[in-house]
Amino acid sequence: MGEFLMPSLGADMDSGTLVEWSVAPGDRVHRGDLVAAVETEKSVIDVECFEDGVVERLLVPVGTTVPVGTPLAVIAADVAAVPAVPAVPAVPAVPAAPAVPTAPAVEELPADAGVVEAVPVPAGASTYPRATPPVRQFAKRHGLDVADLPGSGHDGTVTRADVLAALAQEPPEPPEPPEAPEPPEAPGPPGPGATAPRPRITPYARRLAAERGAAIEDLQPGRDGVVRARDVPAAPPAGPPPVPSSPVAASARPARVAADGMRAAIAARMTRSLREIPQYHVDAVLELGAALDHLRERNRSAPVSERIVPAALLLHAVAQAARRVPELNGHWVEGTAVRAASVDLGVVVSLREGGLLVPTIPAADTLALPDLMRALRDVVTRARAGRLRSSDAADASITVTDLGETGGHTVHGRIFPPQVALVGLGAVVRRPWADGDLLGVRPTVTATLTGDHRATDGVVGGRFLHVIDDVLHDPEEWS
Repeated sequence: MGEFLMPSLGADMDSGTLVEWSVAPGDRVHRGDLVAAVETEKSVIDVECFEDGVVERLLVPVGTTVPVGTPLAVIAADVAAVPAVPAVPAVPAVPAAPAVPTAPAVEELPADAGVVEAVPVPAGASTYPRATPPVRQFAKRHGLDVADLPGSGHDGTVTRADVLAALAQEPPEPPEPPEAPEPPEAPGPPGPGATAPRPRITPYARRLAAERGAAIEDLQPGRDGVVRARDVPAAPPAGPPPVPSSPVAASARPARVAADGMRAAIAARMTRSLREIPQYHVDAVLELGAALDHLRERNRSAPVSERIVPAALLLHAVAQAARRVPELNGHWVEGTAVRAASVDLGVVVSLREGGLLVPTIPAADTLALPDLMRALRDVVTRARAGRLRSSDAADASITVTDLGETGGHTVHGRIFPPQVALVGLGAVVRRPWADGDLLGVRPTVTATLTGDHRATDGVVGGRFLHVIDDVLHDPEEWS
């Protein structure tokens, strides 16, 4: 029997919020299976299981924030060890915000949003609607509950397309009122023996109603007689701001936008980097003509799905350079530079909606170029879809930020503590280039090494960039 713990999904992570269980008591799990989703300051990450067994019980309800290392579930090695009725979930170490008090006149429905209830659950029963965390968040932003939506994905999974289809539909017509005597125009106190109607409401709709200041008794249920998230009206606009003493109208003042969790996390990490790390920069312009010619020749005979982009080639060269110049591959820990055993390459990914994520490609120095291309494609796809795995969030030993086709020629990045180096790659641009006594135009890229002066000096950074250039011009290094 073992415990499934809240993992550390980054060097600066102290706690996480459990947002979804992908398993239920009685489910058999294997090493590498996705069992839960955890929200950090930057994203929602799918957490993998690290042992085989059977889920005996879930210890932490959905929506609870707990410190790293807190037991989340109990996994038994033998299915016979799993009781027929799971035990009541344990009280979490750090409870989330208290729930909204339940009005006595309202009947509470069973939770339909993935919350672990303190009631017996049949073995193998699913207690959550099938939808990924990004789809849940997308639906929530538009006032929908995935539990109310039909799923078109595998096993009834609710997809983003299902949410968009629900948003495109006209709101349903209210049900025809039953033939009954007209109610009085002004509601009065109930007469003797009369009972007020008891609306049925989902827990998520109750929470939305509390957040938006809507009275539950005034909400109109859907066709099935249940008040759901879509039936809760939007919150009224906030009241007017105080009248300023200045004659300038308040509306003319610049708006202030509070930073969200991701921007705040990035700002805190970079502020720490500038405050603690004495950083230096070394630049080199690398000629890519021969390397790109070899790459095009290689791609010509490969299927489209296996072709390699220049960004993967540059990452491959960085990983090899980090292995050959180990002084820049590691961490600064308690006043000492500690070299990493392998090159765990952090890759900065720019999200389409704004913000950055830095998934890790473990042991990138051991991967051949085609394998590194596949790993890069996978982590970028998961990052932009909001489906990172816990293995993607391992601590990197060195990080690369690549401007790609954005047009920036040079980037001087900031080191991610506790790492001791960061590599910046600009866009590939054509420049005049002298080859001996001949002058021509060649594709080039500007590579920048940002180093920690406590661990190395500029001469080491220059050697690192020289190794990158050597790898790019030696195709035998790519396989």
